[in-house]
Amino acid sequence: MAAQKKFHLAFSLIMGLLMISLMTFVITAVNIGFPADFLSRWCKAFAVAYTVGVPVIFFVAPLARKLTGRLLGVPA
Repeated sequence: MAAQKKFHLAFSLIMGLLMISLMTFVITAVNIGFPADFLSRWCKAFAVAYTVGVPVIFFVAPLARKLTGRLLGVPA
């Protein structure tokens, strides 16, 4: 696997971990507060979101990079 592809895969996994952890925590807390089973509910939400989110990041990030480059008039 080429270095750039490895970088993009690692980026997608790490960005997914950081973003999805924070967002599922916040949304779970907003929706249910902090009951005794908060951790298990948050883990379930995280597992579903990470499974969906990482592939989305992997395939959408290059498009977002290109669109941002065009918007700002800089090479992506």
